[in-house]
Amino acid sequence: MAADSVAEGSAPSGVSRQTLAEAALRVLEREGFGGLSMRKVAAELGVKAASLYWHVRGKEQLLDLLTDALMADAELPPRRGDWRQQLREYSLRYRRHLLAKRDAARVVAGRLALGPHLLRLMEDQLDRLREAGFSNADAALASYLLGVYVQGFVLQEQVPLSGETEGASRSEAARAASDRLRALPEATFPNLVTLADDLAGPSMEERFVFGLERLLDGLAALLGETPAPSTAETASRESRQEVARPGR
Repeated sequence: MAADSVAEGSAPSGVSRQTLAEAALRVLEREGFGGLSMRKVAAELGVKAASLYWHVRGKEQLLDLLTDALMADAELPPRRGDWRQQLREYSLRYRRHLLAKRDAARVVAGRLALGPHLLRLMEDQLDRLREAGFSNADAALASYLLGVYVQGFVLQEQVPLSGETEGASRSEAARAASDRLRALPEATFPNLVTLADDLAGPSMEERFVFGLERLLDGLAALLGETPAPSTAETASRESRQEVARPGR
């Protein structure tokens, strides 16, 4: 019986927190976040929903369990290069990891589930930040900042752009948006018309890398580092190449 259980008696055989998390992962992949429920997870396990309350008090605790399970196969980046290269790789890998799992960002965003898999990742990242020279407070806030940036960005990627673009790819929706912006009356919307391609043109990879590099610029300033524009531009190009690398 789990320590936080609210039921009494004997737990149903064959169901553990691990098998519960695995079943929730399968339901999430098949049904999406909107289709995830205690009833469907119980059905996946071949038990009644009431049996799950041996291990979780309700759906919120199920989501906590699922959040940590989603991080089970997250890979730590190698410890090579300077702190900026390592944090860039952390963020790129985290984005790929969340994108590879259906609605993962909708599960983890805003949720602090201190399970063993998340603790492993947090400990490693904080160690790198402190080793780079960040103060304890800045290391903690930097880790949080990078995490919510990646989660928030992927959350944007995993939801429809709008009802008007349902069924269209993001590139198709972006082209349609660009056409619509260019068609606006220029006298009323001079900036939107002029920047139509700049607003709608960049890929999600380019947008992600741009934001990530600006965050890393800000963290560099905390350490008294001021990378030259050419250095930042080179890093941005390297990040885009890393994101676009086949098999990633």
